[in-house]
Amino acid sequence: KAGHITMKALILVGGFGTRLRPLTLSVPKPLVDFANKPMILHQIEALKAVGVTEVVLAINYQPELMLNFLKEFEMKLGIKITCSQETEPLGTAGPLALARDKLLDESGEPFFVLNSDVISEYPLKEMIEFHKGHGGEASIMVTKVDEPSKYGVVVMDESTGQVDKFVEKPKLFVGNKINAGIYLLNPSVLDRIELRPTSIEKEVFPKIAAEKKLFAMVLPGFWMDIGQPRDYITGLRLYLDSLRKRSSSKLATGSHVVGNVLVDETAKIGDGCLIGPDVAIGPGCVVEPGVRLSRCTVMRGVRIKKHACISSSIIGWHSTVGQWARVENMTILGEDVHVGDEIYSNGGVVLPHKEIKSSILKPEIVM
Repeated sequence: KAGHITMKALILVGGFGTRLRPLTLSVPKPLVDFANKPMILHQIEALKAVGVTEVVLAINYQPELMLNFLKEFEMKLGIKITCSQETEPLGTAGPLALARDKLLDESGEPFFVLNSDVISEYPLKEMIEFHKGHGGEASIMVTKVDEPSKYGVVVMDESTGQVDKFVEKPKLFVGNKINAGIYLLNPSVLDRIELRPTSIEKEVFPKIAAEKKLFAMVLPGFWMDIGQPRDYITGLRLYLDSLRKRSSSKLATGSHVVGNVLVDETAKIGDGCLIGPDVAIGPGCVVEPGVRLSRCTVMRGVRIKKHACISSSIIGWHSTVGQWARVENMTILGEDVHVGDEIYSNGGVVLPHKEIKSSILKPEIVM
């Protein structure tokens, strides 16, 4: 049945992606690669799979760049992608009001809203069934966390999923489920939102909850907000782990592979390397002999020279890491950064188009 209705989705892209600099100095955040494809593509593919026909991107920064880039995927996936551009940041609810005309149609079907930083298994089919089943106005996905005090906690009825209230960064334990940034909303929710900077979590959802029309579904599988480097690396581990659980053929195998590793088919890996665990190697990369990689992402077009060692780091597009270099502790290389032979980087954050000729001994930003 889901195939015949038209469903739409809004992805909240927002602003500059400052927490993922220097990568976001080269491309808008949703286009930063995660597990060998742009972050946002993970979401668009999941939406397409449950019959969404149109995706609206709520964005206030470089919409042309995004659209040009996504044109090719529009064709490939057969899904319509449009932008709704904010001239001022509108928070997490304002963009829905701004995109109102794009989201409403005569079908009256609910629409998805996703936060562009969130990576998960996207159980959207289950969410549609859950939403239809409770007959409320809005469904939100929640996820269990170990440290709820860092987040807004959703207090809900465990058996029905009905949301009672939200508690922002609770000092006392009220529950361990937090908003996972994936929603399914009836069109009537749009009538509750004014066109001004406003928060869906703090202003819109509490009102719907007070009317007992908000329901929460506990997200099966993993969840991560990958909007900053440390969480990005954790998210990669969880994502690869979930591929392993679904016994995916995408994972690399071989005597040089330890744990879960993703290698693009156009990448070349030399003899005597040890790759893994939790590594993604992008298209066109060259990994020379004797290289050691763990818990890291190596983006498109990177060259890693002989005997270099990289761990817990992100190597941006078209960068090179010299022979016997050691790169670790959340080092983030922007696009086209060149690390010399035998250089050590301990948590260096390096802006694009730089050459690193001396070691970075403690975490710092290299302009």
